[in-house]
Amino acid sequence: MAHAPAHDPAAPPDHARGRESCCGSGGSTPQAASVRAGRAFKVRGMDCAEEVAVLKRTVGPVVGGSERLAFDVLNGRMTVAHSARDVPEEKIVEAVAATGMSAVPWDVPAAKGKTDGHRRRQVVFTTASGACVLLGLASHVWLAGGIEQAWRLLGGHAGRPMPWPEVAAYFAAVLLGGRFVVVKAWHAARTLRPDMNLLMTVAVLGAMAIGEWFEAATVAFLFALSLALEGWSIGRARRAIAALLDLAPPSIRLLRADGSEAEVPVAEVGPGERFVVPAGERIALDGRVVTGASAVNQAPITGESVPVEKGPGNDVFAGTINGDGTLTVEATKAAEDTTLARLIRMVEEAHARRAPSEQWVERFARVYTPIVMVFAMLVFVVPPLLLGGAWHEWFYSALVLLVIACPCALVISTPVSIVASLAASARSGVLVKGGVFIELPARLKAIAMDKTGTITRGEPEVVRVVPLDRHTEADLLARAAALEARSTHPLARAVLRYAEERGIVPAPAADVQMLKGKGLTGRFDGEPFWLGSHRYVVERGQDRPDIARQAEALEADGKTVIAVGSARHVCGLIAVADTIRPEAREVVKQLHAAGVRRVVMLTGDNRATAEAIAREVGIDEVHAELLPEDKLTRIETLVGKFGTVAMVGDGVNDAPALARASLGIAMGAIGSDAAIETADIALMTDDVSKLPWLVRHAKRTLGVIRANVAFSLGVKAVFFVLTFAGMASLWGAIAADVGASLLVVANALRLLKPA
Repeated sequence: MAHAPAHDPAAPPDHARGRESCCGSGGSTPQAASVRAGRAFKVRGMDCAEEVAVLKRTVGPVVGGSERLAFDVLNGRMTVAHSARDVPEEKIVEAVAATGMSAVPWDVPAAKGKTDGHRRRQVVFTTASGACVLLGLASHVWLAGGIEQAWRLLGGHAGRPMPWPEVAAYFAAVLLGGRFVVVKAWHAARTLRPDMNLLMTVAVLGAMAIGEWFEAATVAFLFALSLALEGWSIGRARRAIAALLDLAPPSIRLLRADGSEAEVPVAEVGPGERFVVPAGERIALDGRVVTGASAVNQAPITGESVPVEKGPGNDVFAGTINGDGTLTVEATKAAEDTTLARLIRMVEEAHARRAPSEQWVERFARVYTPIVMVFAMLVFVVPPLLLGGAWHEWFYSALVLLVIACPCALVISTPVSIVASLAASARSGVLVKGGVFIELPARLKAIAMDKTGTITRGEPEVVRVVPLDRHTEADLLARAAALEARSTHPLARAVLRYAEERGIVPAPAADVQMLKGKGLTGRFDGEPFWLGSHRYVVERGQDRPDIARQAEALEADGKTVIAVGSARHVCGLIAVADTIRPEAREVVKQLHAAGVRRVVMLTGDNRATAEAIAREVGIDEVHAELLPEDKLTRIETLVGKFGTVAMVGDGVNDAPALARASLGIAMGAIGSDAAIETADIALMTDDVSKLPWLVRHAKRTLGVIRANVAFSLGVKAVFFVLTFAGMASLWGAIAADVGASLLVVANALRLLKPA
């Protein structure tokens, strides 16, 4: 018979228009591809957006513009576009060195070791600086004659110069603590772009100039500690992502043509080759099961908590864990193209597309730092000149203001929050392609969804069997299965699958003939039978009021009706439908509860089916019988009405709408490559319940960011007041700043654990 299409009938477009956004693109642009194809460098000392900004200003002119640079803070990688291939490598390395950081050509196997080596040196110097501060304190206690005399430290040494052992210890603490700061500070001063490194350096030099050696040493040590803390927090998030790399085994049991097995590296296996996965082992490549059956734990990729049964014809992902059965799998993708490899690659690149909050903090710090330096200078000069204040006291107050003003906690908090949020999303099977997209779900006012494969399963199933004229369900299914036995149509497969589940596997019908646009005929047990739509029943003149009533009721409910009969009568009706996901109604309910005002269905299917499904699921608005360009138009209308709108889809024909929406979300496990590449977020499972989770996670991320920013600025405001009240000290200010850094980082890292 001529079955209705199981998926939206709209033809795919030749190309999908890319997103136009000031924040970035959902897909790969030629420029981005050019940058990724260029030379990569490992940059030691690049831990935050401020250092990225310094590198853009310094290295950008050398390579012909900052647009030729791409940065991966998570892995400490800087990529220079292929268009700058004429610039010698040595010049790029020298330009990086001028900023106080260092660069070497990127070497993937050695990259992690180099990062760890830099972190270890940073920890060693910071620890040594702290030890020298303690040594200086111990020297003072010993030289003063006891602990009780140590309190005189804050007031000097009774007018006498500080003993040289103390000075030596504190000076060593300053040198060790400033090891990773002074070069960056010099670069900031030379380029007239003050940053927090320059703030701290000026404060330390000023304290030494007025003989406050303990203050200078403490500030140097605590600032070094804050930088080490920043590196640790980025490293923690980096390790969360790097854990993904350990999911896929490095070798594979390749099945040769003669039936023998050989252990070979995964990189040497191409699509079409077969490999064996013993029980309990991880699957090394994406593929399709050829023989065997097992329950596969897909949680590492899709976030599904329950193992999924896999058998011949089912797809499996690299990095998932085989259960208690042995599988023979035919590879469908090379190692670098697997779902896991793409997931890792996208997450590594994601942080480069910074979230609006992150961009705001960077802009704020850029303006805030020079303003504070000018204000500190006024505090130092104005009171002594106009009010007769003591130069020494106001110089010290100015230094305290410089320390308080350090935006360290503020600068650290947001990128760590974003990276932690991205890592948590990846662990939950939600691939967010950049920090710029992690906040958008929190602002969604409307979500548009494709029907097939998103709200429904995307695979038709028999949902009702109606025997007529004293026939049984078994009789009806046997005749339908015999007639459909050699058909590959989705509706035919649904009938065959339903019959087989009930133990009905008849021999194929004889003399089967297709009736174009109507159905088919054939002989079953020597008797001629036909199979077709209700319209074909009417055409044959065999329709009756009771048959018409039941068929029309089923069709009005969104089901496709298959009639089976003979020349004598109609044997019965079989209703087939693309079944609704059981969680769909609850998902729509949770989306409304999460603040999404409108849930809209966009589908190419017929209106009756779409409206029936929408009523059952609780969807607010339905647009049916749409071509790809119609979906695009509807999305543009929704964006104009609601502002921030998401589109959820899985097919090639959804790509234009995904690209135009404020946020494109693709069904990653079943979706087409075009949909996944175009979308900003991919659900690496077909579990749509991840949608309300995503909205809640985005709101949680925004809440953490706002709390961190408010807390960081609040601490500074308190110390500003204490400074003018004469109750703040250099070491107290820096201790408060480091404490604030610890708290905001700890708060941000809570996002690593999905709620």
